[in-house]
Amino acid sequence: MAMLTHNQIWTAIDRLAARAKLSPSGLAKKAGLDPTTFNKSKRVTPEGRQRWPSTESVAKAAIQNVPLIGFAQAGAGGFFDDGGFPVGKGWDEIAFPAVTDEHAYALEISGDSMKPAYRAGDVIMVSPGATVRKGDRVVVKTKDGEVMVKELKRKTAKAIELKSLNAEHRDRTLPMSDVLWVARIVWASQ
Repeated sequence: MAMLTHNQIWTAIDRLAARAKLSPSGLAKKAGLDPTTFNKSKRVTPEGRQRWPSTESVAKAAIQNVPLIGFAQAGAGGFFDDGGFPVGKGWDEIAFPAVTDEHAYALEISGDSMKPAYRAGDVIMVSPGATVRKGDRVVVKTKDGEVMVKELKRKTAKAIELKSLNAEHRDRTLPMSDVLWVARIVWASQ
């Protein structure tokens, strides 16, 4: 098994800071750490011994804020663009580690229409950039503004078949011409 080197770890932290348009000190400060945590002067002791960042520091630095909206609000106009990306006002934010899709967002579940998979108060992370495959749980928005969470049974050029997560609700088959966008759920709090 290949191990990461001291240089590789610190280079990754520097790149993480650059991606956030921050200095290493700015990244540490944004993560709630001492501003000197990631400074170059702290990476090697005066005696020449290598210092490694703690896993806790690295985890805190990798956290990104993503937009959060209540699921009941999600069907209202103005929260998503035609591609399924969050826009407009009314979004809160939550911190979430290691999000690679810059358009990812979170939805807070309300009601019990998705039980037993999701309960009121659960948060789902949605990634519009993630590839959607059969069996994935997805958020779908129709052209008439309906937003639903279902399991993808099948998707063709002409139609999408969706399985309800709650047996009390019916499965749906929609013509693709009625679907505005489909985005994969990549994480759920439970």
